[in-house]
Amino acid sequence: MSENILLRNDTGAVAELTLNSPKSLNALSDSMLAALKAELIALSQDSSIRAVILRGSGKAFCAGHDLKEMTAGRQAEDGGKDYFADLFSRCAEVMLAIRALPQPVIAQPHGIATAAGCQLVATCDMAVAAEGTRFGVNGVNIGLFCSTPVVALSRNVPRKQAFEMATTGQFIDTDRAVEIGLINKAVPKEDLDSATRELAETVSSKLGAAVKIGKEAFYNQIEMPIAEAYRYAGDVMVQNMLFRDTAEGIAAFLDKRPHDWDQ
Repeated sequence: MSENILLRNDTGAVAELTLNSPKSLNALSDSMLAALKAELIALSQDSSIRAVILRGSGKAFCAGHDLKEMTAGRQAEDGGKDYFADLFSRCAEVMLAIRALPQPVIAQPHGIATAAGCQLVATCDMAVAAEGTRFGVNGVNIGLFCSTPVVALSRNVPRKQAFEMATTGQFIDTDRAVEIGLINKAVPKEDLDSATRELAETVSSKLGAAVKIGKEAFYNQIEMPIAEAYRYAGDVMVQNMLFRDTAEGIAAFLDKRPHDWDQ
């Protein structure tokens, strides 16, 4: 694995991860998936970081899986069955690690985000894109339906829009991506870094313990029937109310003074 295939830069409480394989349009190769998994594990244990930005180097955010590696995998005696099963399992582990990460993750796509690259955007908690970025789950154009990318996509956008993207293989632009909820907003390319960092710093300024418990609850309750979701969310809020720093935050608000949080 190239030690520079994934770069990490921490500024204050914000960590910036950069996919750094521009010649392959930052494809999710075996080595890229391994590097992402390792860094996400490290971040999950780093209480000094409260927000994460995921971006790509070069002219694109991420073009999905590495088709050259996938073609090589087909040369096995089983036609690549074991390799492909392992590949998609490892990719799912990375996507699930992003969701399980205590810190909110903000995707910063530019250029293109296709197939598993679009899946990455959909998996992240928020996304700020450069105007002109194109998004697609385009595998159907080469005979491979993007079934795993659609898992994340269909949990972000209305199902008919997700199905249309997956069956036509057509790109959508940033205006459409905002409209259907794939990204939060699009900004001029020259403002992309600053706009994404502004959002990350806003998130990182909040009580880390509250955001951590809240992120977990946010995703858990979405999968529940509404009555169960309210019971579960109520229990989570009870836990949150018992935090020392939450009591301090409420007291500071009532006293009209700055809070004094331990975290």
